[in-house]
Amino acid sequence: MLGDTKAWLSTQFSMKDLAEASYILGIKIFRDRSKRILGMTQNSYVEKLLKRFKMEHSKRGFLLMRHRVKLSKKQTDEELKRMLDVPYASAVGSIQYVAQCTRPHIACVLGVMSRYQACAGEAHWTAIKTILEYLRRTKDVFLVYGGGELIFEGFSDASFQLDDDDAKSQSRFVFKLNDGVVASKSSK
Repeated sequence: MLGDTKAWLSTQFSMKDLAEASYILGIKIFRDRSKRILGMTQNSYVEKLLKRFKMEHSKRGFLLMRHRVKLSKKQTDEELKRMLDVPYASAVGSIQYVAQCTRPHIACVLGVMSRYQACAGEAHWTAIKTILEYLRRTKDVFLVYGGGELIFEGFSDASFQLDDDDAKSQSRFVFKLNDGVVASKSSK
């Protein structure tokens, strides 16, 4: 079937078959057909990301939501001025690519951090650096899909007045397929 598709595509477009993919768009692909396992990692991309934000020699950290970090949209004028030269939005976007491709478990914490792009302060930048430290500690982790039985799970939660800035409640859900997050959302 794949051969037929390739043959048809080659009649429609000028193309070259490069065989099985092992690296694409910063994602290294590992495949073991005998065990029916497919793994993906972005360790090279994470290393480039760490160098870009001068974090390649930082300590190896943990995700900030474990520590109940409180963030606020209220910043002083001086702090907002100091943050003009900090690449906060660029870091959020770069980390988002990692979350989207191979690290869905960081999507929730990154979603929280993305809310502050217009009013980020030093505490927010410290939190982003904590995520980068976590990525440094786990840069060689693979997202692995296996050939076993498919187990689908869903979880939901609600929090009353979690956000100190607007006192709104928050609800969230996560769906997992074989212990890997496939969808998650958090909303007010």
